[in-house]
Amino acid sequence: MSGHSKWHNIQQRKGKQDAKRSSMFSKYSKAISIAAQKGGADPETNFSLRLAIEKAKSVAMPKDNIERAIKKGMGELGDGAQIEEVVYEAYGPGGVAVVIKCLTDNKNRTSSDVKHCLSKNGGTMGGGGSVMWMFDLLGVIQFEKSKIPADRDAFEMALIEAGAEDISVEEDQVEIKTKLENFQSVLNKLKELGIEPEDSGLRYIAKDEVQIDESVREQLTRLFEQLEENDDVEDYYTNAG
Repeated sequence: MSGHSKWHNIQQRKGKQDAKRSSMFSKYSKAISIAAQKGGADPETNFSLRLAIEKAKSVAMPKDNIERAIKKGMGELGDGAQIEEVVYEAYGPGGVAVVIKCLTDNKNRTSSDVKHCLSKNGGTMGGGGSVMWMFDLLGVIQFEKSKIPADRDAFEMALIEAGAEDISVEEDQVEIKTKLENFQSVLNKLKELGIEPEDSGLRYIAKDEVQIDESVREQLTRLFEQLEENDDVEDYYTNAG
């Protein structure tokens, strides 16, 4: 599995353990708004929106909050605050590459907060293109291993024909990587096969991982924990192995 998945799993576990509900509501509200803004207000035809709504429901986010987030994304609230997607390139502790994806209604605030997190943990903000060349933007789909049909070979061949580039299994999770242009067709094929992904989206995957020592790993973990506490940070990616 990718380096991102290892760090992302840390994020997911920590989120389940100690994330404040209000912070989770804020993050999911922004994700719902940006998904509606990009793909429309109907979750039946907008998979990203449907996934964001499902995640919001998983933390018991009220229906009114979800509906308000959709209206905000569609520009129906008239509050003038537009959610934007911003991607920052940075160097983390030990010089590892870090990409930080944010959803924000105030880029100045978010940039300042991200810089502060980096500086506290041995990192620095990079310029445009400074680390992005070390990553590929790929479609990533994840679901439970138990959902794999009995004829696994035929299943994997169907996904490859639909555009899957890599299919990997680790413990109880399956992860599929695709090129951007094949992402939707692989999602559609899974739907045909009766499989609903647990998670899917576009992610920055490191072309090559770099090995880090324990002290850098501890610093990097602290950096990611602090980024997770920021309502504007949606996700992060690194080339650290």
